[in-house]
Amino acid sequence: MTCSLDPSTLTRAIKEAAHRLGFLHVGVCPAVTPTGIDAFRDWLAAGYAGEMQYLADRVDAYADPNLVLDGARSIVMLTLPYRTDPPRQSAAGQGRVSRYAWGEVDYHDLIHDKLKALKREVQQRTGDADARGVVDTAPLLERDFANLAGLGWIGKNTLLLNKHAGSLFFLAALLTNVELEYDEPHTASHCGTCTACLDVCPTDAFPAPHVLDATRCISYLTIELRGPIPRDLRDGIGEWVFGCDLCQDVCPWNRKAPHSAEKQFLPQRGNNPLDLIALFDLDDETFRHRFRKSPIWRPRRRGLLRNAAIALGNRPTPAAVPALVKGLNDEEPLIRGAAAWALSKYGCSESRNALQARAEIEADSMVQEELKFALQS
Repeated sequence: MTCSLDPSTLTRAIKEAAHRLGFLHVGVCPAVTPTGIDAFRDWLAAGYAGEMQYLADRVDAYADPNLVLDGARSIVMLTLPYRTDPPRQSAAGQGRVSRYAWGEVDYHDLIHDKLKALKREVQQRTGDADARGVVDTAPLLERDFANLAGLGWIGKNTLLLNKHAGSLFFLAALLTNVELEYDEPHTASHCGTCTACLDVCPTDAFPAPHVLDATRCISYLTIELRGPIPRDLRDGIGEWVFGCDLCQDVCPWNRKAPHSAEKQFLPQRGNNPLDLIALFDLDDETFRHRFRKSPIWRPRRRGLLRNAAIALGNRPTPAAVPALVKGLNDEEPLIRGAAAWALSKYGCSESRNALQARAEIEADSMVQEELKFALQS
């Protein structure tokens, strides 16, 4: 592939276009084997990926950007802030949602549109360049390449940190088969002796600095896990029903995190925090209508109501009992099991009568076990 523009001129033009599109930081690195590939393989071997089998299935692709874009020579790494309003204190019957999911749009859709525009910019300036934009769904170790492109360092909570923007941003990448001018890697770490992110985690998801055991991470448990949340981790979930921001909220570098200019990231009414009791009135169709274009759609209705039941069990409120009884009789076993556990935390006659009535007719073995545990609690 040839290009009439020299790498320096083309790179400067791409960066200017990326900033016009709203990206905050832009760095460029070569499309090489990421420095963290061995650590990634060790992480998979340790079982820290949990049910995310798709990571292991594509491990070879993570080692070679050419398997993401054939002939890739350069990677343009980009950040897009998502910080908006401060988190509001949740009241009884409400649950917390990670800030990145408060808005009216799935960030994948918004960022992909920007990447398509950036791809067109590259192709208009080069004629026949190939390029591909990705946002955390392709087999690419984005944090490693962002570090290589000079955008920041990987913190003890495994997130990319930037001295001027913290970690409250999305990472995106544009791979191209054009040679560009590369930025210097970010070689320093500015975490120092701070362990705030490690200490705050209520489920002990960090076996060591820079290592995340996803099977204990609240974000994994509330979004990626498809089955019941392990009982020994349920108390640690607290009021989180979609994701978790704790290790970012305590990070000193996030005090400097800039606010997003994207209006579509502003909190939708009822997402900061989320009314959990009302969720149990949503059937599949109404749930789809409300959340289909939001990141909250990912765990689907059964996953979100499972999470809502756990949160209502962690913070009992009498007003939630009818909703949990409704969940106890839902068609989804996952919801019934979580509702049974939650009702065991209430200790009232209404909750116990509902548990006993359900135990007499329950046919699912997983739910039967949850009911047995609940009635013995």
